[in-house]
Amino acid sequence: MSESQPEPDRLSRNALGDATSPYLRQHADNPVHWQEWTDEALAQARRRDVPVLLSIGYAACHWCHVMAHESFEDAATAAMMNRDFVCIKVDREERPDIDAIYMNATVAMTGQGGWPMTCFLTPDGDPFYCGTYFPSTPRGQMPTFAQLMAAVTEAWTQRRDQIDAMGAKVREQLQANAAALPVTDLALDDRLLSFAVTAVLEDEDRTAGGFGGAPKFPPSALVEGLIRATERTGDPAGMEAAQRTCEVMARGGLYDQLAGGFARYTVDNDSVVPHFEKMLYDNVQLLRAYAHLARRTGDPLARRITEETIAFLDRDLRVDGGFASSLDADAAGVEGSTYVWTPASLVEVLGEDDGHWAATLFTVTDAGTFEHGSSTLQLRADPDDTRRFESVRERLLTARATRPQPARDDKVVTGWNAMTVTALAEAGAGLGRSDWIELAAWCATRLLDTHLVDGALRRSSLGGKVGQPAAALDDHAALVTALLTLHQVTGEQSWCAQGLALLDTTIAHFADQDEPGAWFDAVGDGLITRPRDPVDGATPAGASLVAEALLIASALAPLGPATRYAELLDRTLARSAVLLAKLPRSAGHWLAVAQARVSGPLQIAVAQTPDSVGELAAHAWAVAPGGTILIAGERNSVPLLDGRGTVNGVDAAYVCRGTVCGLPVVDTEALDASLVG
Repeated sequence: MSESQPEPDRLSRNALGDATSPYLRQHADNPVHWQEWTDEALAQARRRDVPVLLSIGYAACHWCHVMAHESFEDAATAAMMNRDFVCIKVDREERPDIDAIYMNATVAMTGQGGWPMTCFLTPDGDPFYCGTYFPSTPRGQMPTFAQLMAAVTEAWTQRRDQIDAMGAKVREQLQANAAALPVTDLALDDRLLSFAVTAVLEDEDRTAGGFGGAPKFPPSALVEGLIRATERTGDPAGMEAAQRTCEVMARGGLYDQLAGGFARYTVDNDSVVPHFEKMLYDNVQLLRAYAHLARRTGDPLARRITEETIAFLDRDLRVDGGFASSLDADAAGVEGSTYVWTPASLVEVLGEDDGHWAATLFTVTDAGTFEHGSSTLQLRADPDDTRRFESVRERLLTARATRPQPARDDKVVTGWNAMTVTALAEAGAGLGRSDWIELAAWCATRLLDTHLVDGALRRSSLGGKVGQPAAALDDHAALVTALLTLHQVTGEQSWCAQGLALLDTTIAHFADQDEPGAWFDAVGDGLITRPRDPVDGATPAGASLVAEALLIASALAPLGPATRYAELLDRTLARSAVLLAKLPRSAGHWLAVAQARVSGPLQIAVAQTPDSVGELAAHAWAVAPGGTILIAGERNSVPLLDGRGTVNGVDAAYVCRGTVCGLPVVDTEALDASLVG
């Protein structure tokens, strides 16, 4: 057998045992002969002349577990799968490029998408039938999974020409839909940003809070964009909406009132019942917004949520290589069982007096707000007895720890960890917590040590073992921003050098050379199209993340590269104008970056004496608008401090908007005044 051909037995058994994805490993004991997405697996489908059965999900997905239990663990179903298909399992968090391509196909075919995603492909990867969850027994008009497979096999063997034609047609449509955002006549200016903010505010639910109706997802990046809108214009509407939204999220069932951390979303309009999985990417984006709100408004609720969210990350998601991806919604197969209470269970743990007090405080009712008479915990008002509350919370947490706990996906994803670094660093600098900055630096060091292999960035790792999938655009861009943010808050030059080098790599690998300012989301090797989606979703789009990285780099880099970054930034933001005009709620991170760009960007360079205690720089971090590029150090230590020194032997702050700079200021009151207008 030639070295280019895999051993036959490896392709005729379950090959997920060595995967670097916990989600894939969850299926390693299935009787299905699952393969990872590789050229070898597709070649096997060609040799056998059978379709590919592609199943995509993620570890915290409730219905993924249901379908796995009903179908993939069933010996008869597995035998049918193994006989008639090459079965490939994909973790959407490890391979977002594959997920994006086939999610677009699923939506095009069915009008909706979700996970688990179930797609049937030709051996060349062309999708000809796609769906989501399929039951093991008849359910309404939905076919069973076995019925579906039988129908696909019949069509494959009896109507192959139709299958091939359908697959080719879908491929063409997917390639056409991956076109770049157009360059329009819309100017990225105050008028467009004001229009976008107004449109977003019109969608605010002023009764129940948040935006839109159920299910309600946390508008993480959008909140940051609204805060920056007020900072830029002085119009309080954006900040007020951000505060209302953050209070609703923090006081309802979305937030874990005992241990901290936010769930993925709430299923109801009143933010009472969450979908209980906790995702790293939600929590770190919300952390960034709450920390920003806390330092700019002094809101004690925002400060408390910031502290508790960081404690949750450090306690529950920190692993050796960084931060884990998620906590499952289920525990012992029951959704939410770790988190819900009844009045009787509160009394059992706390006693009569404290139990009834806690039931009232947390809105735990006899009827229940969740299922089977149980309730999620809400904290609609601060307790009048703080000491009693802390005692109650501690005892409830101790009792909760004895319950079955949700599984944790220990996979360390580059982009999500990079966003964690940025949020921790900003929170630490803005709120005076050096330990948070140290935590950010620890995470960044782990990413660089493990995920950067021979100069190439990888997507994820597990237990210190890096996976094979290459990092996507969002991974690269978010890590650039993280490294440049660490440079700003610590003054260490190495972070900047590594960030700028990675930015140049990002431009070389992901910029569309035929469409300046447009970006591909993935390298795209071996896929039927090269995906790109500029719309911000649960996480910011790769293109909006790279815009943020370019914004920061344009101020921190030496003049030549800085000019190149600024030009590419403006070309990139020019393409976002159509999103801000037509889909502003789906362009939250674009809005945040655009606010910073239209503000100049604002730059604060604090020239320090050799023995400076950093008082002026610390104040600058506390009051600077979001998106400000801020650096402190001695004269000529970095490009922003070239030729800029102290004044009369004391620290001095130089404030610039774009290329227009004011006179240096030496006290906090003068610095505050220089930031107005």
